[in-house]
Amino acid sequence: MSRVAPMMKEKPLLVAVKWRIRRCRAAMVVVVAVSLVAGCASYTANPIVPSNTAAALELRTLDEPALAQFIEAALPERAIAPASENWDLSTLTLAALYFHPEMEVSRAKLALARAGVKTAGQIPNPTLSFAPGQYPALVSSSAWSVGFLVNFVLETAGKRGKRIEQARNLAEAARQDIATAAWQVRGGVRSALLDLWAAEGRLRLVERRLTVQAQVVTLLEGRFLAGETSALDVARERINLSQARLSVRDTERQAAEARARLAAALGVPVRAIERVKLSLGAFDRPAETPDVADLAAGSLRRKALLERADVLGLLAEYEATQSGLRLEIAKQYPNITLGPGYTYDQGYDLYTFELGVELPIFNQNQGPIAEAEARRKEAAARFVALQAKIIGDIDRGIASYRGGVLAVATADTLVQSQIRRRQQIDRAFRLGEVDRLALQTTDLEQAVIELARFEAIVQLREALALIEDALQHSMFDGGSLYIRLPEKMPDKVQSNARP
Repeated sequence: MSRVAPMMKEKPLLVAVKWRIRRCRAAMVVVVAVSLVAGCASYTANPIVPSNTAAALELRTLDEPALAQFIEAALPERAIAPASENWDLSTLTLAALYFHPEMEVSRAKLALARAGVKTAGQIPNPTLSFAPGQYPALVSSSAWSVGFLVNFVLETAGKRGKRIEQARNLAEAARQDIATAAWQVRGGVRSALLDLWAAEGRLRLVERRLTVQAQVVTLLEGRFLAGETSALDVARERINLSQARLSVRDTERQAAEARARLAAALGVPVRAIERVKLSLGAFDRPAETPDVADLAAGSLRRKALLERADVLGLLAEYEATQSGLRLEIAKQYPNITLGPGYTYDQGYDLYTFELGVELPIFNQNQGPIAEAEARRKEAAARFVALQAKIIGDIDRGIASYRGGVLAVATADTLVQSQIRRRQQIDRAFRLGEVDRLALQTTDLEQAVIELARFEAIVQLREALALIEDALQHSMFDGGSLYIRLPEKMPDKVQSNARP
C-alpha cells in the first residue's frame, strides 16, 4: 500500500501536465497556422503558348477600336478613323507605343522595381522555436518539459529606411526607362518612315530619268539607222538605259524593305500597313528648322544634357547606388534580436527573455561597403559617359546638318541653272536651231541633277533625325507627347502579348 499511494497521488498531477502540454501544443499549432495562412498568396498558372502568341501577333491591324481610343486620348485634336484616314508620323508613333513589345517589357520592369519597394519595406518576421522533451522524473514532479521562444529582429541604424530609399530610386530609374524606350520606338518608326519617303521620292525621279533615257536611246537608234551617229554612242546610252532600269528595281526594293522595317517598328505584320494610307508630309516640310547657333550652345542643348529621359534614369540609378552605400555602412551596426519565451519544466513555469546581437569581430562589412563604393563610381562614370555621348551626338548632328544645308543650296543653284539652260534649249528648238535629241539630252541632265538634289535633301532630313535623337525633341511633327506616357496600357494591348 505504501508504494501504491504515491502512484495514486501522482495521477492528477500527470493529468494536469498532459493537459497543459496539449494546450501549449494546440496554441502553437493555431499561431503557426494562422500566421502561415493569413499572408499566403495562391499560385495561378499562366503558361505561354507560342502558337497563341504568334497568332495574336499575326492578327494585329491598325483598325483596332482600342487603338483608335488610345490615339484619341493622346491626340484629341487629331482623332482619326484608322481604317480610312491617313497615318502620319505622330499617329504611327502612337500605334508603335501601343503595339511594340519593348514598351510592355519596360512596363514590366517598372512593375518589378515597384515590387522591390514593397519588398524593401517589409519588416523581418519573428521566428518561433518549440522544444518539447522528457527527462527522468524527480520526486513529486512531472517528467515533461515543453517550451517555446519567439525571436524578434530589431533593425538598427535606419537600415529599413535606406533600403526603401534605394528601391524607390531604382523604381524611378525604371520609370524613366519607359520614356527612353518610347524615344527608341519613336526613332525606329521615324527612320523607317523616312526611308520609305526617300525611296518613294527617289523612285519617282528614277522613273522620270528612265523615261527620258528611253527617249534618248530611241532617237539615237533612229540616227544610227540613218547613219548619222556611231554605234558607240548608241551602246553608251543603252548601257545608261539598262542602269536606269536596274535603279528603278533597286529603288522599288528599298521601298519594300522600308515598309517591312516600318511594320517591324510598329510591332505589326507588314500587311497591316499595306491596308492603310500613309502620309509622308512630315518629311516634305519638317515642323521645326533648327537654329544651328542655338544647338551649339543654347537651351535645347542644355535641356538635353540635363533632362533627357536616359539622363534622368541614370541619375536615379546613381542615387540608388548612394542609398546602397549608405545601407552597407549602416550594416556595420548589428541588429538586435529580442527573444521572449516560456518553458514548462517539470512542474515549474519559467519565463525567459533573451537578447542577441552579432559581434563584428572578424569583419565590419568592409567587403560589401567596398563593392557599394565601386558601384557608385561605375554609375557616376556611366552618367558622365552618357553626357559625353550626348554632346558628341549633338555636334555630329550639327555638322551633318550644316553640310546638308550647303549641299541642298548648291543643288538648288544647279537646278536653277539647268532650268534656265532648258529654257534656252527650248527656245532654240522652237526656232529650229537644235533638234529633239538636244532637247531630250537637256531633260536627261535635269533629271540627273534633280535626283542629286533629292539625295542632298534626304541627307539633310537624316541629319535632322540625328539632331532629334540627340535632343529627344521632335523636329518633324512638333510636340513632345512621347516623353510623358501612361505607365499602364489598355488591357487590349497586354492581351496581344499573351495567350
